[in-house]
Amino acid sequence: MTVLPNDGLALAAEFPSATHDQWQLLVEGVLRKSGKEVSGAAAEDALSTSLEDGLATRPLYTARDTAADAGFPGFAPFVRGSRPEGNTVGGWDVRQRHTTADNALVLGDLENGVTSLWLTVGEGGVPVSSLEAVLEGVYLDLAPVVLDAGRDVEAAAQELLRLYAARGVAPDAARGNLGADPLGHEARTGTALDFAPVVPLALRCADAYPGVRALTVDALPYHEAGGSAAQELGASLATGVAYLRELTEAGLSVEQACAQLEFRYAATADQFLTIAKLRAARRLWARVAEVCGAPTAGAQVQHAVTSPVMMSRRDPWVNMLRATIATLAAGVGGADSVTVLPFDHALGLPDAFARRIARNTSTILIEESHLSRVIDPAGGSWYVERLTDELAHAGWEFFQGIEQDGGQAAVLRSGRLARDLADTWAARSVKLAKRREPVTGVSEFPHLAERPVEREPAPVAPSGGLPRVRRDEAYEALRARSDAHLAATGSRPRIYLATIGPAAAHTARSTFVANLFQAGGIEPVTEGSFEDSGATEAVLCSSDALYEEQAVSTAEALATAGARHVFLAGRPAQYAGVDSYVFAGCDAVAVLTATLDRMGVSS
Repeated sequence: MTVLPNDGLALAAEFPSATHDQWQLLVEGVLRKSGKEVSGAAAEDALSTSLEDGLATRPLYTARDTAADAGFPGFAPFVRGSRPEGNTVGGWDVRQRHTTADNALVLGDLENGVTSLWLTVGEGGVPVSSLEAVLEGVYLDLAPVVLDAGRDVEAAAQELLRLYAARGVAPDAARGNLGADPLGHEARTGTALDFAPVVPLALRCADAYPGVRALTVDALPYHEAGGSAAQELGASLATGVAYLRELTEAGLSVEQACAQLEFRYAATADQFLTIAKLRAARRLWARVAEVCGAPTAGAQVQHAVTSPVMMSRRDPWVNMLRATIATLAAGVGGADSVTVLPFDHALGLPDAFARRIARNTSTILIEESHLSRVIDPAGGSWYVERLTDELAHAGWEFFQGIEQDGGQAAVLRSGRLARDLADTWAARSVKLAKRREPVTGVSEFPHLAERPVEREPAPVAPSGGLPRVRRDEAYEALRARSDAHLAATGSRPRIYLATIGPAAAHTARSTFVANLFQAGGIEPVTEGSFEDSGATEAVLCSSDALYEEQAVSTAEALATAGARHVFLAGRPAQYAGVDSYVFAGCDAVAVLTATLDRMGVSS
């Protein structure tokens, strides 16, 4: 038996090791059968998936896919975690968000698995004057409190520190974050805040409250404006560096200044990208600390929040699945604390069931799946290590561009950052419109008959700066038009599916077409005649062979019956009477918008 050189693909010691070249030859054969004549590296490239930031996921990773040394958990460059023990002691900190002055909700969360509180205070949240009442009954030496107070940060911070003293909490026992983030507030609102009031808070925390941080570096505004993972990383680094400059100029050492910062990132349902982003963020911040002369101070404290961008308003129950994957990724990625946004977050104030599911998502992953028992579970994966390395380089490059243009404040005020984020979102919007990035329950498998989930309106969040985008926004606008039509006429706009031949010939295409038009709120009709359907447009659905025989005659019959427009499900071909085509990869949003316009469904 000939033993081939070990290329890192051995599946069992009893069998010869396969080589990368052998695998590539097999790929070439498969692609050849599909009509693609490519060989070598080009064959592998054909199976790669393009990501944002110029990155790509390849179909195979081996020991040849090297990356920078990740080090050890708790040691620079902190890729594998900020602490040697990781989250193995008690799991990550389960942090729930509150925007209303409801003490019962706060206590209910703490009694049922939540370990820290994230309070939106001031505009769009809890009044500063209500902070004491909201925290009534909360053991402030056990449950860390993290503030998000925007322009009211000074008053909110002073009130929290007063509560520590009034309730007898020793300064060294207090835990939390005062939440000062002037640049994050400017990104949200377009209004600059003076850093001067933040300095005394940071000095006070550094001097007397070792467990309380004064500042948050919130990367969510850049994520919610449509930014990529690398842009989120780069903007957070630039913000952190700006805060280091301010704090060291005020008299803090680099080590003390680093200890005043907590970083907040979005966790998405792209689990590997989230894992790599959190690992890359720690590596990049460790590099900043090293350059500043404090290599041991670069252990980044991370707060991960399940992405608001991925939350859908239609079929919101699917958000539970998205949030579960995102939470898993945040835990595996080494986040110190994780906030799971309730599945009805995009609809208003979450109800008790939604809050329960949100907090239990972390509890199940920690207590039942034992996800926190392993330090850096993804460590050593060729794919994750390589993606971490590539993402770190892309994030560092974006950070350098910001610094070259004058820093985070300068790119916010010049509009340069907004333009970069908008360009990224525009490219992603094309994928969403073409359903290359599907949104389950919205652009794929929509359910027109679902009963809408209604919630009380949430407090209006501060705005005026970077926009807030959602993956479902284009389809949500189409569905809203359909809803208005339903309310006005008693029925949704309809389209007739003219199936040709046996079910085996048309099922695949008729299912595809039904999904596509329902994504825009258009009800497909498959039974009866066109005249009885109540539709004004029709789609031919069958096989290519049957199209050759019957497409023209069927299109003519539909036109005679009153069809104003006839689609064909499949790639464009020459058939008389067929006006346009719908197929995988077509611009679904453009097709749906034009169809609703022709139907007279007002926007």
